Amino acid sequence: MKAAAPVRHLVVVLGDQLNRDASAWDGFDATRDLAWMAEVREEATHVRSSQVRIALFLSAMRHFAEGLRADGIPLEYRQGHPGGLADALRATLAAHRVERVVLTEPGEWRVREALAQAAAEAGVVLEIREDRHFLCSRAEFERHAQGRKQLRMEYYYREMRQRHRVLMDGDEPVGGQWNFDADNRESFGREGPGLVPAPLRFEPDALTREVIADVRARHGDHPGRLEAFAWPVTREQALQALQDFVTHRLRDFGRWQDAMWGGQPWLYHALISSSLNLKLLDPREVVAAAEAAYRAGHVPLASAEGFIRQVLGWREYVRGIYWLRMPGYLELNALQAHEPLPAFYWSGRTPMRCLADAIGQTLEHGYAHHIQRLMVTGLYALLLGVEPRQVHEWYLSVYVDAVEWVELPNTVGMSQHADADAGPMASKPYVATGQYISRMSDHCRGCRFDPAKRTGERACPFTTLYWDFLARHEKRLAGNPRMALQVKNLRRIEPGELQAIRERAAAIRAGQVGNEG
Repeated sequence: MKAAAPVRHLVVVLGDQLNRDASAWDGFDATRDLAWMAEVREEATHVRSSQVRIALFLSAMRHFAEGLRADGIPLEYRQGHPGGLADALRATLAAHRVERVVLTEPGEWRVREALAQAAAEAGVVLEIREDRHFLCSRAEFERHAQGRKQLRMEYYYREMRQRHRVLMDGDEPVGGQWNFDADNRESFGREGPGLVPAPLRFEPDALTREVIADVRARHGDHPGRLEAFAWPVTREQALQALQDFVTHRLRDFGRWQDAMWGGQPWLYHALISSSLNLKLLDPREVVAAAEAAYRAGHVPLASAEGFIRQVLGWREYVRGIYWLRMPGYLELNALQAHEPLPAFYWSGRTPMRCLADAIGQTLEHGYAHHIQRLMVTGLYALLLGVEPRQVHEWYLSVYVDAVEWVELPNTVGMSQHADADAGPMASKPYVATGQYISRMSDHCRGCRFDPAKRTGERACPFTTLYWDFLARHEKRLAGNPRMALQVKNLRRIEPGELQAIRERAAAIRAGQVGNEG
């Protein structure tokens, strides 16, 4: 019997690397090479991923695999493997004579280390190639960071604008300034958002319906619901979603990007972060589409700049921080927060309307926009003193766009300020009373809690916990110039009221307030 021909390159395609122009495909020879993909249980269970997140990844992977087969690409697709990616790779390497494993750099430190170990154990060369999807390589970011006492996204963003010639007039930024953030913080007011253009949603096709059935059968006890699943799962759909946003919602994105409204999860947001993070979209085409809309006079500069800053600036900066600081970043806990994550984060059953709304839509759609994440779910966990790793694992579990390179720094650094001693993500903790939520949404209307009160039965837990947070961390915060006014206001509170704040905060932590359905 003739032995099977050796495989020159086993090209590994991970679930968030669904782009045919990835570096792993360079020099691919269909007569000598083999593409490899795997659906493994560990990727759904190392954090208890929501059904929506699992379904999106698996549907996008199967559609991508279908396209490879249609193009005559030889593919080994391992489905339903009971272990992890490393276990599945070991099984393939045992079954084939493989000369070299080739992959684009994974977006997660854990995955990169596991695959490297599997290849080493099999005695097979592992070639990890640079991820060209990003506009800034790891080496370029390291050069940017070298020698700096502090890292700040704003300065990095300006470098990226200049390097890639985005929104530039010669050597100067369009409009004479780099950042229009001050123009992008409006609320809807009491009248609400009015009629918002509905985003493009995608009815599940036969392959996606098959995935949904599989997820229900294998992971039906995981959080989340699949009845409303309508995310883009192919590049064609992702391009349609991008064009729909640029045409119908980018104009007003900047003005109202921080605003919230009950029962309206989408508002003016793009809903393309999952497509970007699966690499169904390239950030260059996203940035170019937004800039072209501005140049054509279709959208105001503040909206175009605010959106581009998220993609060209923040997204690239966060990735740089992740690889610069891993693996230690995962363990940071500068504020020594050790409380458990409240159980209602998995159900949405809480009388606090802002949290019930944000968590409810998260479980239904796998989505909440950045202010809901930073200033509702994230803020409450920060003020309560939840252990940062638990908050990280919740975000990684429930959001369809959650890949660790982008989610971890945003959660541990930006949201939970757990990197405060190093401080690359934020120079101050993002803390506020319930009054911020009242100003930016309608959530406080009809809520049993009053955001203006910090003590008493009707006091908003956000407001009570805000003052308790300042009191617990007063010594640390007093040395931060950006927190000076807030600390000064804390010191004006009479000792008796401060004691009442601390007692109510203790009751909140004990689950006696805000934790009932």
